[in-house]
Amino acid sequence: MMDLRELPLPVIGAPMAGGPSTAALAAAVSDAGGLGFLAAGYKNADAVASEVAAVRASSSAPLGVNLFVVEPYQPDPAKVDAYRRTLEPEAARFGVALGEARWDDDHWQAKVDLVLDLRPDVVSFTFGCPSAGVLRQLTRRGLLTMVTVTSVAEARVAVDRGAASLTVQGPDAGGHRGTWDLEAPPGTTPLLDLVSAVLAVVDVPVAAGGGIHDAAGLELLRDAGAAAAQVGTAYLLAEEAGTNPTHRAALADSNFAETAVTRAYTGRWARGLANRFIAAHTDAPAGYPHLHHLTSPLRQAAAAAGDARVAHMWAGTGHVHTRPATTADITRSLAP
Repeated sequence: MMDLRELPLPVIGAPMAGGPSTAALAAAVSDAGGLGFLAAGYKNADAVASEVAAVRASSSAPLGVNLFVVEPYQPDPAKVDAYRRTLEPEAARFGVALGEARWDDDHWQAKVDLVLDLRPDVVSFTFGCPSAGVLRQLTRRGLLTMVTVTSVAEARVAVDRGAASLTVQGPDAGGHRGTWDLEAPPGTTPLLDLVSAVLAVVDVPVAAGGGIHDAAGLELLRDAGAAAAQVGTAYLLAEEAGTNPTHRAALADSNFAETAVTRAYTGRWARGLANRFIAAHTDAPAGYPHLHHLTSPLRQAAAAAGDARVAHMWAGTGHVHTRPATTADITRSLAP
């Protein structure tokens, strides 16, 4: 079974669902000595299988696959309906209809069956923790399991259920927060303090991320006891990343100097480049994946139109340091 402490370079390419993560990006991170991840979120099992095959056709280095744990949840229908009405003028401006606000489990069982069959080196989970039974199945197949946690309490539960390693996500991370409770405000404990607190109560290898953009930041994490840094935003402008042109342009635009945490796009807290849409919809209710499906046509239309005022553009607080480069160069620049 793989051990995070034995990576040639202590760098993990964070899974970034919705486009940025590609087979080429995952392979390039691993080939450079880190650990690349495929993001299985929002894809069916066949699509994930194709990406695994693409990575394995080009690389023999280790590979991770990340799955969403989408727990049953029913938002307040009145709040969702009211939010829909506030979005209708935006959708009309792009000539699209809003989606259906609905729950689904993101093809959970099919993807669990897939990773049991294809056996990537690592399987990680975010938004929640799988059952002890699922974690045991994966471990018996020789796969390293990782669970994303954002608090000491989540870390305890994950390890008690059998997680062999953890990803500790701090408040400066871009994209969705990995918090398990949809309704609770996300924690604000600084990453280094959170890593220390987690390592004080668990005895498994820990990776950590959120705001790490250079070798100095990674070295601080290592000094705190983390086995590796999980890095996402630094790869958004990589040649191999699937980041859309609107997102790429905004990352290089000094007008997008700040990030903000919002539920406006998906009903789950996430950090992205601050824009008009986020500022105008601070009243968005909890409701994932309901709001994700509701806003999906609008977000796609805004990105296609190059409208960064409305498009979602996930990024961490270190986004100003993001530069175009090959994945190999970015990975090596992060290593101490």
